[in-house]
Amino acid sequence: MEYTEQLARSAYMARSRPGQVFSHLTAARVWGMPLPTVFTRREGVHVSVRAPNTRPRGHGVTGHELSDPCATAVMRFGVPVTDAATTWCHLAALLSHDDLVAAADHLVLTPARQRAGDRRPYVTVEQLRHRVDTYHGPGARAARKALVDVRDGAESRRETLLRLLLQRAGLPEPDLNVDVYDSEGRWIGRFDQVHRRWMVIVEYDGEQHRLDDRQYDRDEIKIEDAVQAGWSVVRIRKGAMSAAGKSAIARVERALRSRGWRP
Repeated sequence: MEYTEQLARSAYMARSRPGQVFSHLTAARVWGMPLPTVFTRREGVHVSVRAPNTRPRGHGVTGHELSDPCATAVMRFGVPVTDAATTWCHLAALLSHDDLVAAADHLVLTPARQRAGDRRPYVTVEQLRHRVDTYHGPGARAARKALVDVRDGAESRRETLLRLLLQRAGLPEPDLNVDVYDSEGRWIGRFDQVHRRWMVIVEYDGEQHRLDDRQYDRDEIKIEDAVQAGWSVVRIRKGAMSAAGKSAIARVERALRSRGWRP
């Protein structure tokens, strides 16, 4: 998290009053939700209170009043924030459909490895569905619509955006971040999107994969092993998702058709 935001949070915590919690975009960042770059990290902090407490005001502070009886406050990294599901509901009035789905995918992810002190998922899909059913604030309709596309398995915002792009193009839905083995049961690796029936793998090739030499080498080896085991591997980079993703869609569709898929 950017230093300026940490500084803003720390400064506000030093003078905050009981009952005040970080919410909206600030809480989203504390929960680690991916946000589009249109939201800067220099926007100050969002703070919520329940009536009859006075809505917080001040330089760099956006105050909100919590009237939702289902919203709760929890401690995360030593600061009070709105619970994960409520925070996501608050974003529904601010984010596009795809970015809202990406934020939820982050919350419901069951990672391959758990990190000490940061148990995941932060909320299950079923818990999120129950929370949306009880949410009637701004963006409630958008939240219900986005929930239909939420999946456990996407490990980054770009992976979610790619999945939704291919889904809207009418391509079949893949399994997400699953382990792939060769015919003798040897583990090949974990892949972003796997179409088992047609033995097609789709990998989002992010910037970090090429900047980290060790990661790059591991990726190259597992992809070579997958191809040798009979899989067709399509690697998608950021540029292929521009121009409405026509390049990404065409490449994945071509691979699926070559393995027998038909609309």
